[in-house]
Parts: sequence; C-alpha cells; structure tokens
Amino acid sequence: MKKLFIAEKPSVAKQFAEALGVGTGGGNRGYLENQDYIFTWCVGHLISMSYPEKYDEELKKWKMESLPFIPKEYLYEVIPSVREQFSVVSALLQRKDLETIYICTDSGREGEYIYRLVASQCPEIRAEEKRVWIDSQTKEEILRGIREAKAKAAYDRLGTAAYLRAKEDYLMGINFSRVLTLRYGRELARVLGKEKSTVIAVGRVMSCVLAMIVQREMEIRAFQKTSFWKLLGDFSLDGENTALSCEFRGKEESKHYRESDLYKNMGFLQEEKAMAFQELFKPYPREGIITSLEKKKEVKNPPLLFNLAELQNECAKILKISPDDTLKLVQELYEKKLCTYPRTDARVLSTAVSKEIEKNIRGLSAFPQYLLFTKEILERKSYSGIAKTKYCDDKKITDHYAIIPTGQGRSQYNSLGTLQKKVFDFIVRRFLSIFYPSAEYKKYNLSIAVLEEEFFASEKQLEKPGYLQLYEKSIEKDEKEGDPENEENCVSGLSGLSGLKKGSRVYLMNTALKEGETSPPKRYTSGTMILAMENAGKLIEDESLREQIKGSGIGTSATRAGILTKLEKNEYICLDKKNQQLSPSLLGEKIVQILWNSIPSLLNPTLTASWEKGLSYVEEGKIEEKEYMEKLEDFVRKNTEKVKST
Repeated sequence: MKKLFIAEKPSVAKQFAEALGVGTGGGNRGYLENQDYIFTWCVGHLISMSYPEKYDEELKKWKMESLPFIPKEYLYEVIPSVREQFSVVSALLQRKDLETIYICTDSGREGEYIYRLVASQCPEIRAEEKRVWIDSQTKEEILRGIREAKAKAAYDRLGTAAYLRAKEDYLMGINFSRVLTLRYGRELARVLGKEKSTVIAVGRVMSCVLAMIVQREMEIRAFQKTSFWKLLGDFSLDGENTALSCEFRGKEESKHYRESDLYKNMGFLQEEKAMAFQELFKPYPREGIITSLEKKKEVKNPPLLFNLAELQNECAKILKISPDDTLKLVQELYEKKLCTYPRTDARVLSTAVSKEIEKNIRGLSAFPQYLLFTKEILERKSYSGIAKTKYCDDKKITDHYAIIPTGQGRSQYNSLGTLQKKVFDFIVRRFLSIFYPSAEYKKYNLSIAVLEEEFFASEKQLEKPGYLQLYEKSIEKDEKEGDPENEENCVSGLSGLSGLKKGSRVYLMNTALKEGETSPPKRYTSGTMILAMENAGKLIEDESLREQIKGSGIGTSATRAGILTKLEKNEYICLDKKNQQLSPSLLGEKIVQILWNSIPSLLNPTLTASWEKGLSYVEEGKIEEKEYMEKLEDFVRKNTEKVKST
C-alpha cells in the first residue's frame, strides 16, 4: 500500500519528494512514483463553480426576471485548461493501492478549498486523508508536518468557511453585477460616450476598496489650501554670534493676536498680521529668558515582524512595486526554502518556534552580509528570552506566525533576482532587529520668552543606535520630515550648547517670516491601501497604533493584492507605477455613484469586514454554516429586489 502526497504546485510536490529521499526525475506524466510514495499536484485550481447557464441554458441571457439567482445546490466543473492534470490527480486519488493521502496544498483557507474541490469530484476515494500543515518548506518542517498530520476532519470548519467564501463572492458577483448592469448599464455607457451597454462588475471586497479610493479622490478635489506665515528667530548667547534658531508659538493670553489669527498655533493666517507682529521685536538684539529646558531620553523599540500586509507596504514604499508583485516574490522565497509561509496576518512568533529560533539565526551566519549581526546575537544569547517579549504571542496567531527567514536556502540565494534579494533582505533585517536592544535618543525641548511671547526649539539626537545598526541609515527618518505642518520640524543646535539652563539670558538677533501651506490628503498607494484593508478601511500611519487597534480586515492576506490587480484590470482605477499611487478612473467614479444610490452597504468597510469576521466565526465554530448562508442569501435577495424595483 502506498502513500500519496498532493500539493498545489509541481515545485512543492518535488520539495516533499526530496524531503522523503525520493528522486525528482521525470514527473512529465503529472506525478512522481516509487515503490512507497506517489507525489502529484494541482497547478492551482482545477475545479471552479459553474456559471448560471449550466443550471439552465436560459440563464445565459441576462434578464431581470431571472434574478436573484440563488441555487439550492451548487454545481462545479473542471476548468478546461487543466482538464488533463485533473484526470491524472483524480485517477491517483481513487487508486485502490493507496493507504494514506497527505493533503499538502498551501496551509490556509484557499489551499484547503483547492483540495476539497478536487476530492468532491472523486467518489471512489478509499484511503485515509490527512492534512499536512507547515510553516516553511525546509526538510525538517516538511517531515514534522507529515509526522504530525491530522485527519482531514480536523479542518472541516476551515473547509466550510472556504466554500462559504466562494459562494458569497459568487452570489454577490452574479446577482449584483447582472442587476446593476441591466438597470444602469446603458445610461452609464451614454455618460462614458460608448455605444454598447457597460458591464458593472461588483464584488464584496472590490467595490468597497474602489469606494475608498474614490472617496479619497473627492477629498483631494474638495481640498482648499491654506497659507500661513511662521516667524523664525535667531538667538545668541552673548549678543553677537547666532547660536540657534527657534520658531514662534502662540499663547492664549497674548495682547497682539487672537487664537483665530493663527494656524495650529504656529503661523499667522494673514501675512500683514505676521509682518506687524514681527515689527514688535525690533530693534535687535532683543533680550529673552529661557523659561524651560527639558532633556529626556526617548526609546524606540524594534518594530514587530513582518506579516504580508506590512511587507507589501514596505515594498511599495521603498521598492515601488505592487502588492501583487511582492506576494509573487515572497512566495518564490518561500518555495526556495528561504522564508516561512507568506500569507499570514500575524506579526509575532509562536512559543514553539521561539524555543528553536537559534537555528534560524545560526543558519543566517552562512550569508556573509549578516554574519557580523548573527555573531553578536549568538554571543550575547539575546534570543534566549524572546518568548517572554511582545515579539512572541500565541494569542495573536491564527494559522501561521510572522514571515521570518528559515536560515536555509543559502545555495538558492545566488539564483535570486535583484528584487527577490531586496525583499529577502527586508525580512532578514526585520527579524534580526528583534534580538537587538532599543535605539535611544536624547530629546531636547527649549522655550524662550521674548516680550512675553514664546519661541520654541527641539532636537532629537541618537545616543545608542541599538537595532538601527542593522540599517544603513543611523537614524530612521520621521515620515513627517519636511512637512510644513509638522510642529516639531524646528531648526536648532541645542545638543552643542553646554551651559544652557532655565533662567539663562539669550538674545534675539533677527527674525524672518517663512511661508507654508496646508497639504491635501494623500492618495492611497498600493501599500497603504493594503494596510487600510487590513484595518477595515482605516489607514493608520503609526505602526505601533496599527497593531493595537488591529481588527477585522477587508479581504484576507491572500486576496488583497489580487483585488487591486482586478480593479486595475477592469479599468476602475489607475496605478502610477513610479510612486504606486492609486486614483479612480471616470468609470470607477460612476460605478461608486451607482452603488451609493442602489446598494450603499457594499461601500461600507465595517460591513464588508463583518462578512470576513463571519467566516472566521464559522472556522472557530461560533456560528453554523446554515446561519451564515441564510444571512447571505437574505442580503443578496433584498438588495437585488431593491435595485429591480428602483
């Protein structure tokens, strides 16, 4: 009796074969076989849901009276382009000489769905089915996964959630796209200057994301910039040589202006008032008193590890590549054993992994560019207490822990392309940084009173680089740097001025006005959109805050990049490849207008995220399949009828 291993791709099937000591020559027949084992693969999806015309030929025509279309039993069919491989796989699954089938598709909802669809078309499966769940494709992890494989039934709830997700997308896509196209397609075509009726493609996640991009564009168009004038002052310690520059800050009790005269308490809204205020300090020099001088330590901890969304944002920001491209690159790194499973939402390690993390660090010593760092970590044994830190938390892990380097794949590294090496470098440095101490800064804040008005200066100086040693730049630039609205963007030289203390006299030697203006909201980039989707429509720039309020996302780590690609392919949005900025097309804007007037709930990020949360509840056993389907069918039925009666 033999054991059959079924993977999602040929390359993965061969990794399993190698781990079990089986030669990988041949395989042209769609599988590998020896006296003990058989290895085969699915090449992605082999089965898909049938279109309505498979239920009834009449449903091929789009008609109002045939909607809503909600089948009692769903039909599935083999995808024509992969029919040959399906024949191979189905024949193998139903062989009578099989003892065990090991399901080795990707360890996630979609991987589960791929196998279960194939198995549903094979009525003669007699062998025991076991699920292999792994976090990387190293030999040790593959063998562990096989050794600890659970019965397929242990993942039934995950499988149910996968089927429900597909039915949800199918019902919303088929019904809403058809009813909206029939109702508004011709009018939309007329507005766009086209002859044929325009198809309106709608999706649970896709439409919500499109609305977010359109909404941001509307905010940018509605924005009216505000000019303001800052007063800068040059100060001297001795009344002769300028030592530092400060900015004026408003005071409530001032006799010379009202709060309404200032923008954010730091700049005059009218140039004339700014100039009149500037005249108050003449002639120079003008004596001032230091009213406060604060020196404090500021600590910056290493960031949490990468999940897919954070890595996609980093790559969009620095490498200017799309989330879809990032996913492909990191998937290749995973298949070459260089990193762990990429489609993860977690940013921490599991307790089990943290106990063996020394192996990953030692493995990275084989890469010359990381040797100095790994040597220091290993000598200090800074990995020994990692399980007790915020970087390890089993409660924040559902299917997989964060993306980290395996410490293996050195022989594969040289075959990587430039972009792959850069993405790998991001993952490695982020990983190694958690074993380094925090970066420490000395922060200075200074206030000077001149004619009962206040001038302010601040400076931040790196004292101990800590984990920043891992990066070429010694100080990470603040994202707000250069922003005219940034209240702490002050020119100063405080750290070099010894002897300064509260009550010291200084002298205002000169003043100058600097014009600034408010900035419009920024367009989403492909990276920030992924982050906004992960946080149910909220774009939170601050990384630590993102982690604190992280909740139900729109879509999943596995599907978000594909949503943006689909919107671009449908010509609903435009992606500027130079800066990865997203903007809506006229077609995209009109579709959002139509949805706003017909099915506005599709545009609500919170509601869209609640559907995803519902699928998680199914996985966790908190709600049953029947309850979910009833709510889904009711939602589809009500909204379809609403559009029909408009």
